Amino acid sequence: MPSAAERAFPDTYAARTPDKPAVVMTGSGDTLTYRELDEGSNQVAHALRAAGLRRFGHVAFLLENSLTIFEILVAAERSGCYFTPINTRLTAEEAAYIVADSGATVLFASARFAELAEAIAARSPRLVLRVAVGGPIPGFTDYADAVRGQPRTPIADESPGRGMAYSSGTTGRPKGIQRPLPEGEVGAPDPWVAALQRLYGWDSDTRYLCPAPLYHTAGFSYTAMIVRMGGTALVMERFEPEALLRAVEQYRATAVQVVPTMFIRMLRLPEEVRTRYDLSSLRTALHAAAPCPIPVKEAMLEWWGPIVYEYYAGSEGNGYCMITPREWSTHKGSVGKPRVGIAHVVDESGAELPTGEPGVLFFDTPGEPFVYHGDAAKTAESRHPAGWTTAGDMGYLDEEGYVYLTDRKSHMIISGGVNIYPQEVENLLTVHPAVHDVAVIGVPDEEFGEQVKAVVVPADATAAGPGLAAELIDHCRANLAHYKCPRSVDFVDDLPRAENGKLYKRLLRDRYWEGRASRLV
Repeated sequence: MPSAAERAFPDTYAARTPDKPAVVMTGSGDTLTYRELDEGSNQVAHALRAAGLRRFGHVAFLLENSLTIFEILVAAERSGCYFTPINTRLTAEEAAYIVADSGATVLFASARFAELAEAIAARSPRLVLRVAVGGPIPGFTDYADAVRGQPRTPIADESPGRGMAYSSGTTGRPKGIQRPLPEGEVGAPDPWVAALQRLYGWDSDTRYLCPAPLYHTAGFSYTAMIVRMGGTALVMERFEPEALLRAVEQYRATAVQVVPTMFIRMLRLPEEVRTRYDLSSLRTALHAAAPCPIPVKEAMLEWWGPIVYEYYAGSEGNGYCMITPREWSTHKGSVGKPRVGIAHVVDESGAELPTGEPGVLFFDTPGEPFVYHGDAAKTAESRHPAGWTTAGDMGYLDEEGYVYLTDRKSHMIISGGVNIYPQEVENLLTVHPAVHDVAVIGVPDEEFGEQVKAVVVPADATAAGPGLAAELIDHCRANLAHYKCPRSVDFVDDLPRAENGKLYKRLLRDRYWEGRASRLV
């Protein structure tokens, strides 16, 4: 098998291990071999060229987790194109904005989302090719027809492309996170692939289980990198806690990546369910995307053993922190030391802060930095005069150089001139037995500007009321400084979350700030 320094791309493995599964859908068992992936992606690449796309062209897709996604993204990667996955839970207006803003001229859409796809197309006059996957969509060409008759061999002018993810829009319109297209040949050594191999010991024998939607950056980027290693990507159609355990046992997964919400849901399974499945094949379990409450992490380490690794990285690709299980035992709450880039914590003026003091987290990382597509002002906001970049997160460094996150800068609550980081309160309430889900936000307060509010999905809907609200506030006050604690609690049936567990706080905050010209933060 090729090492990280050698050419690594599906056609390499198609020649060496043609019948090896590149991707398996864990629910159906449907499989895409390396030969099928290589030939199918070549046909899609030819279809893109036939539609007029050249290097720097742009492809968007609106698809559920499926094998077809991999043919499309590998085709874009070998055609010198950008590709953008679209969150299938967006409204037509939101999704059409991404298609228009990205400059995409080709849209692949699942028949499952036919109504949404038609609405996007109606708002996207620049589209030159619309392709329906898995069934008909009015005005779209069927996927089989689009690729039928196209050569299964590479296009003559292959060049490397890459993904362009959009921020989730928690603070306004999402923006494309654009990095320069790689130079050189398709399949040239990828430093990120090499880094994952070095950090986690992954190789062509790795069987990586992805429970996340593939429109999420971690979903498509990690599975794509596993394929570039010659391993096997095991993709869940959708996350269910017991289904994840079943998939680990059935497919002997060696690696899995989750978000803390998934940990919590698995821990809430009955003991007889949790112990029913053989998880001994697992060697690494990654978690990221949101800080993990310490009691949850401790419970997972007790259950799964010392294989639980945490990393911190943004779609911006401007830094990468990681902490091993052993390191975490003496640095609980940290996301680790920087493994890519050098971390700096600065105040609002850009001056570096001393150890232990929270501020905006920047990274000094080699290479050409990202830009926010079409938004020079937002790009400028992400830059430090020294050339460092930030994704807007806040945190601090300890004396040993470990990074601790406090919150997204945009989620910080300012009450009476005091900065409050809601993640700390959320971590405390998340593990309360009466709480199923929780978000902590700042809401208008005539005296202090903002006050802290907890919005809670109760574990038992019948318990919602003043008594439970008082209990939760008292619980916070017993564990945190009183100024950090909620002044009030609202109960709701659910919170606006994406399938990957990410909370859309903007939508939640809008309910409380509607009609105000200023949010004071």
